[in-house]
Amino acid sequence: MELDNATIKRLKGIGHELKPIVMIGSNGITPAITEEIDRALNDHELIKVKLPAGSKHDRDLVSTELATTANANVIHTIGRMALLLRQNPNANPKLSNLIRHAQ
Repeated sequence: MELDNATIKRLKGIGHELKPIVMIGSNGITPAITEEIDRALNDHELIKVKLPAGSKHDRDLVSTELATTANANVIHTIGRMALLLRQNPNANPKLSNLIRHAQ
């Protein structure tokens, strides 16, 4: 999905206020991590993930792999944080970060 600059800027603003929902440790991307990210994206649509320590290249690879596995988009990465988006047409308004911040 292609996003324009205004949308990306708005999503970064929402993401700035979020706390990381999933934290990836030294074991990397496990089935449990993949399952939790999938659940979180279904519920919240826009989530922040804390990446493992390592070089920028390693963190970029992890965030790209997460997005590919979860069928999501990497909106932004900074330091050890990645912001992932997967829109859910049937999102719960009480849980969705996109709906709550649009009001």
